[in-house]
Amino acid sequence: MIGLEGALYPWRFRLVLLLLALMVGAIAWRIVDLQVFDQSFLQAHGDARSVRHIPIPAHRGLITDRNGEPLAVSTPVTTLWANGKELQSGKAKWNELAAALGQDAKTFSVRLAAAHEREFMYLVRGLTPEQGQRILDLKVPGVYGIEEFRRFYPAGEVAAHVVGFTDIDDRGREGMELAFEDWLAGVPGKRQVLKDRRGRLIKDVQVAQNAKAGKALALSIDLRLQYLAHRELRNAVTEFGAKAGSLVLLDVQTGEVLAMVNQPTYNPNNRRNLQPAAMRNRAMIDVFEPGSTVKPFSIAAALGSGRWTPAMTVDTAPGSLKIGRYTIRDVSRGGVLNLTQILMKSSNVGISKVAFDIGAEPIYAVMQQVGLGQDTGLSFPGERVGNLPNYRVWKQAETATLAYGYGLSVTAVQLAHAYSVLANHGGNVPLSMVRLDRQPVSTQVIDQQIAKTVLGMLQSVVEEPGGGGARAKVPGYHVGGKSGTARKAATGGSKGYVDKAYRSFFAGVAPIDNPRIAAVIMIDEPGEGGYYGGLVAAPVFGKVMAGALRLMNVAPDNLPPAEPVKVETAAVDPLKGGRI
Repeated sequence: MIGLEGALYPWRFRLVLLLLALMVGAIAWRIVDLQVFDQSFLQAHGDARSVRHIPIPAHRGLITDRNGEPLAVSTPVTTLWANGKELQSGKAKWNELAAALGQDAKTFSVRLAAAHEREFMYLVRGLTPEQGQRILDLKVPGVYGIEEFRRFYPAGEVAAHVVGFTDIDDRGREGMELAFEDWLAGVPGKRQVLKDRRGRLIKDVQVAQNAKAGKALALSIDLRLQYLAHRELRNAVTEFGAKAGSLVLLDVQTGEVLAMVNQPTYNPNNRRNLQPAAMRNRAMIDVFEPGSTVKPFSIAAALGSGRWTPAMTVDTAPGSLKIGRYTIRDVSRGGVLNLTQILMKSSNVGISKVAFDIGAEPIYAVMQQVGLGQDTGLSFPGERVGNLPNYRVWKQAETATLAYGYGLSVTAVQLAHAYSVLANHGGNVPLSMVRLDRQPVSTQVIDQQIAKTVLGMLQSVVEEPGGGGARAKVPGYHVGGKSGTARKAATGGSKGYVDKAYRSFFAGVAPIDNPRIAAVIMIDEPGEGGYYGGLVAAPVFGKVMAGALRLMNVAPDNLPPAEPVKVETAAVDPLKGGRI
């Protein structure tokens, strides 16, 4: 039938043959074109099905203290992952694999069975290379290894609040690790490999992009001072049964943070049972009313107003002062006191009367200029600014409380910064958590002579009888400082203050003649043996400052005069050469 139709319509038959020939020719030409002229097309599609890029991990930059001691280092670790589909063919080795991973065999088997459709799942992360290789040597189908890096912190809990830590993916999550994430984080590289359709490695082709390590970071802290401060603060918190504590040491000339410690603390190398409260860098995050530690700045404002001189006196009898429905009280009845004695006796009545005379504005201006309630510029994660109130019209109660340290909130770092301005003879330098290679520019915010005068008053607080700071003395050095004790404000929406809950402070500088270090100690809720700053916090200042000055090779300036040495002489016979 077909032959008959072909005979009847020969042109149709020839047309079909021609079309078939054209189709065969087109296919043949495409084959030749792909195989000879356009090889890149097949190459690209072939590579898309077999060529893969495996990331090459990059380790984070090293963090050190100012002297090059390591604070955070990256160590290589092995992460094991599995293809759930491939694992199903190796069920006979599941128990052996579970034992090698230290997991319960039954629970592990249930987990693998439930993941039979997954092509990727983590088995364990952060093994040492030796541990990972031992498990890979079991040759369990579907089990593979990835090289990664894990952060290790040699100083442990001592520097935890400053350095911070990274998460399991090696990204900064706290402290300087987070603040300098872009600086420390490396750029992963790429390795080109060939894999079959099951994802098995066939050939390691080449390195497509080299990994770029993160940059190193040298902090301003001195690990020796950090250990010293950590030990003494911990001992004080334990001795007085306190809830918490903070200690900050600053270089007054450069603004560098030499030490910053808190209690409680934590071990960043083992965070399994970590309590959130222990993670807080209280020196930067906790704000408080600083109490009497700000009285030196009220005195500086009085001297700067031109209305007061150090010798001028105030009658503080009978040790209390009523303002409306409020009553200001002194711990002791001081009588007639000059400005130095107001600091030595820590008289709230005396400093309030001085503040009433000059007004609140000059005191506010000095406190603002020295950094109280202001941004420190450190850009530390979670750092709080505090509050320095400024009223359009200052009432007497607000003026008095500002003068003796209530009604404002600051951090321990801000208070240390303020004292460093006094120690730097009125020069304000910006703070730094990073080691500086050059002297920063100083801004004069307090008259140099006034700052020196206030430093002399602070020296009297520590060294003169009845000054309240005797426990802060440092053998061989002239030091100055001011203690403080403040009631804790209620939280959670409540007003007023918590009953029998205090913070104890001591802030000071050393040595007085040529100050090098400013320090602030805050002890939160001491509950055993007393709560006054001169009793609780001042001894910590003395012990830490004594060690810090020696470690920094600061020459003593308060040594007793040397006694003359008596040398015995004997007459000599010039002829015989012997004694007569």
